[in-house]
Amino acid sequence: MAQSRAALAERIAERRRGGDDPRALVGEMRRSVLLVPVADGGLWSVRSGGVRWICGFTDEAALARFALHHGRGDEPMDYAALLGARIVDEIVPALGEPAGLAVDIATEDGSMFFPPVTGIVPDAVAVDTTERTGERA
Repeated sequence: MAQSRAALAERIAERRRGGDDPRALVGEMRRSVLLVPVADGGLWSVRSGGVRWICGFTDEAALARFALHHGRGDEPMDYAALLGARIVDEIVPALGEPAGLAVDIATEDGSMFFPPVTGIVPDAVAVDTTERTGERA
């Protein structure tokens, strides 16, 4: 598991430097187990720009950076370990609103957003397509 999470962090870094294939990054995200904080019986998320972002972290250090600013002081933060594919294929569609995945948001120069678009989330919930009519938005 740790190797898969480290591979995602490395792919994110490469993509942020302007390299790597975006499809390879999405594939790595889908194969990676992410640590998602749990709060009030649900997964931690934030809303920005009309999108609900589920927050996931590639390792315990990235989660700890987030917890410093959003946790309850010295109390440990509960989290679920979820496969990226499960987040974007199952959880995002179940939310009933535009939603995506934000990875390592507390890591300076290391975060990456996977928006609710075709190729990342199922077409039926992607904001750049209208699955019901088969036309692109």
